[in-house]
This record gives sequence, structure tokens and C-alpha cells, in this order.
Amino acid sequence: MPEALRTEILWRAYVPRWAHAPLSGAGAARFGGRWNPVGAQAVYAARELSTAWAEYNQGFVQHPAIIAQLTLSDARLADLTDEAVMQRHGVSSAIHECEWRAEMDAGRVPETHRLRERLMKQGFHGVIYPSFMSPGGSCVALWQWNGEGTPGLLVTDPEHRLPRDAASWL
Repeated sequence: MPEALRTEILWRAYVPRWAHAPLSGAGAARFGGRWNPVGAQAVYAARELSTAWAEYNQGFVQHPAIIAQLTLSDARLADLTDEAVMQRHGVSSAIHECEWRAEMDAGRVPETHRLRERLMKQGFHGVIYPSFMSPGGSCVALWQWNGEGTPGLLVTDPEHRLPRDAASWL
């Protein structure tokens, strides 16, 4: 049975061109990611603001970004930062070293994608995992949100500063 439903404050840094779509998983679906195959949407966010920035830039050049605060509610997340949770799911810490991009490029299914499928069948909406770019930080990969029977995901924008569509970038 999945862990208890969680409410989390998350931070997402993303490309300014997509300022109007802070809850989109389309970019992850287009290219695939650590926790989602090509074609499957996912939202990647961090549990700390500094981790969001570090993950976005991946240790390279500091690129312009939009940083949004998100509120995730009623989510079943497998906390892969917790050794006991990992043991319950038959997962070792080696999952965090998965060379997912190289596996995808070689036409193989990464272990993280196989675990995603198992967890989804068990009713999980996503995972919490340690940040690679920000030691001590943690991230969330969310596979389902804002649909019937799925967690709620909202962007914090009290003054409505984010654009409503892409027209501002044309």
C-alpha cells in the first residue's frame, strides 16, 4: 500500500519561454528524463529553492529561469531518500546512480523507468529522490497531477504575474 498522502511545497525552475505553463510536463515527455520515458509527461521540482536552481543549471552556465513555488496536495510519493522505504520496495541506493540517459540512448529501459512502472501500478503518483546537483537536497518527480483521482498541483501566483498564454513570447 502506498505511503500516506502528502502535501508538499515545491520549487520549479524552468525555461522562461514556458512561463505560461508552470505545471506542464510536456518538456519531460518530449525528451524523457530520469523518472519518465519519452512520451510520458512528468513534472520535476525540488523541495528546496536552492536545489531547484542547482538542478535547473546542472552545474553549467547559469541560464535565465523562471522559478515558481508549487503546492502539491494529496500525493502518494515513494520517498526514495528513506532507506526503510527503499527496502520495502526492494530498491537499493544504486538506483540514484542510474545512468538513465546513457541507457535510453542505447535503446535500453533504465532501471528508474522500470521502478516508475512498478510504483505506478502500486498507486504512487511520483517519487522523492536525492538531488544529484545539490547534496543534501531532494527532488520530486510527479507522474500524475490535476486529473480525476490524482494529486492537486497549483502554482503560487497571487498577483497573477505569470502570463496566461504564449503570446507574450511571440
